[in-house]
Order: sequence, then C-alpha cells, then structure tokens
Amino acid sequence: MSDDSADGTEAVVLDVLRHGRSDDDRAAFRRGQVGLAVGVEDFALYEFVMDDDADVSIGDRVRVAPDAEAGIRRVNAVAYDDLSAGAQSELEYVVEELIEANPEPFLEFYNEAGAVSLRLHQLNLLPGIGDTLRDKILDERKRGPFESFADIEERVDGLHDPTEIIVERVLQEIRGEDVKYHAFTPSGRGK
Repeated sequence: MSDDSADGTEAVVLDVLRHGRSDDDRAAFRRGQVGLAVGVEDFALYEFVMDDDADVSIGDRVRVAPDAEAGIRRVNAVAYDDLSAGAQSELEYVVEELIEANPEPFLEFYNEAGAVSLRLHQLNLLPGIGDTLRDKILDERKRGPFESFADIEERVDGLHDPTEIIVERVLQEIRGEDVKYHAFTPSGRGK
C-alpha cells in the first residue's frame, strides 16, 4: 500500500485477518479481509475492512483518515481489547519502533513536562519515576535540554532506558490500565 500520508492519518498494520472476524455481528467485518492498526502520531487503534485484492501485510503503513487509501473501506476506532491476540503481541514492538523513529515529541516531554496538580508532576506519570528520579531529571534539564534518550540516561543517575519507560507508559495508556491522565494517547482510548 501507499507510504504517502501527507494528507491523512497514517497507521501501522498490526495484524491482517484474511477471512474477517467470525465472531463479529457486523457483516462487513465478518466477511473479507480485516486489518488492525495503530496510529503513527497518536497511537490510536483502528480496524478496517479491505477489498479482497488489497495487498496489506503486518508492518505496512496505510492511510486511514480522513479518507482511507484505495483498497480500504470502513475504518473504525477500536479499543485495545478489540485487537486480535496477534495485534496485541505486535503492538509493543511497533510502539517502540515509532518512538525510536520520531523521538522529538518524547524528548520534549522529558524537557518540558510540568505539574499536573499541586501533588503530581507529569514526569511521575512515567513508570518507575518517583520523586527522587523526577527531581534528578528536573535538575539536569535546568543545565540544558536533553538531546537524545542516550543523553538522558547518561545525565540522570539511576534512570535506565528512558525509551522503554516511554514505551511502557504509551502501552499503559493504550490498554487503559487505570490511567487517569493521558500524556501520549487520546483520552478515553483503550476503555
């Protein structure tokens, strides 16, 4: 399929159900090929029906909105629990690849995160970031912005694999794991 997403929302295909969803009441999703994908920019989850001759595979990038690309019809937003087991297992790898391919918004989060309330800082939303690590991150970013994930790891003692911390938070938000605040995904997704 096309790599041209300049005029639409692009998603990465997580799974292709060549014979549709047998357990689905919707006729369009019961027959024909069904794709499951995650949005490149906001990690929104999608399912879509494809023409029988559509050539879409796991890992392909497809345009899903505002107008889906040729061969894709009927695109719906879905929750994590609506994904197939294959799509759920592929999701972590794809999220990590998307973050590594476009680290700027996530570095910006480390560089600019602020208070959510009087008692909660955005950095504390990240798994494993307590008050001590939060304060170390804040102290280091006063000395200058973080230039890369490696820079964060090097400068903040005790913070290991800042990329994986972001990946885990994105996955928590997608899964709807008792997440009150959404830092990286549309609020309400995954529920």
